[in-house]
Amino acid sequence: SLNSNFGEKVTLPLEPGVILLDIAFTDENARHGFLLGTRQTILETFDGGKTWDAKDLGQDVIDDEVNYRFNSVSFNGDEGWIVGKPAILLHTVDAGKTWERVGLSPRLPGIPVLITATGDNGVAEMVTDQGAIYLTTDAARNWKAAVEETVDATLNRTVSSGVQGASYYTGSFSTVSRNPETGEYIGLSSRGNFYMSWAPGQAYWQPHNRSSARRIQSMGWRKDGGVWQLTRGGGIYLSDTKALPEEDDEFTEGKIGSRGYGLLDLGSNASGTKYFTVGGSGSVFSSEDKGKTWKRDRGTDEVAGNLYKVAFAKDDVGFILGNDGILLRYRGSA
Repeated sequence: SLNSNFGEKVTLPLEPGVILLDIAFTDENARHGFLLGTRQTILETFDGGKTWDAKDLGQDVIDDEVNYRFNSVSFNGDEGWIVGKPAILLHTVDAGKTWERVGLSPRLPGIPVLITATGDNGVAEMVTDQGAIYLTTDAARNWKAAVEETVDATLNRTVSSGVQGASYYTGSFSTVSRNPETGEYIGLSSRGNFYMSWAPGQAYWQPHNRSSARRIQSMGWRKDGGVWQLTRGGGIYLSDTKALPEEDDEFTEGKIGSRGYGLLDLGSNASGTKYFTVGGSGSVFSSEDKGKTWKRDRGTDEVAGNLYKVAFAKDDVGFILGNDGILLRYRGSA
């Protein structure tokens, strides 16, 4: 067993090599939930994530011949959604007992990377890696595009506006993150050389230069509405504002001895009082002062793999997801 402050490693019924990608719970107590990954992985728990079993959705829902990568899962009460690659959308109204497959247009620009159940009775938002944002209010029978043009088109139009790196744009986001309070999105260019933001009501994504000469590895929203950035080489930057900064110099660097391991995600417990950042070679760091200073969890050094995602459903129910089927479950002493 791990001698980790964060928690314990959970044994999963998976073949080696599966990358875990997202996790979500259906109930307020966070007992019943689903865990997604590559190679068609959908696991289900009824005990708050201590034990997991494969969820069989049935042949009529998922074609066994296709090697789906399930990217994102979201619940609002008993209604839930899953999206993946090749483009697939699954929907449940009975807390995941049964799932139906919802058709997506073959003209959908990009691969769905994020789904959010934003309201009751069929209300959801879906984002693709090409920056298309779609809203539905009738359980995906109809979709409305929230952005008037692809990110490619926006950048080709604004390339003269001085966003460095836009002219090399490859056309996809490596990470997309949604602010649950405001509905704003951040999308990070897959090369890490700039990022874009979108707020409800805007017709286009807005490009932003990066603040450090180092490329951005990952970025997202904090619980207080501010923004975090992880740069390649293990730097942490936190916006001084509790919103997306207007100017790019409004970021302060956190103190972390990340020893050059890449940091890949940053998250906090549900109330935002404890921060965690994770990355290569089993790296886990925690912060008690909202990210100003960080302490390394030496107990996870023996985890042979990369850790990609921090996810908390409640202050005492949290997980770190990694490659090779690695799932760490929070035990609450960190």
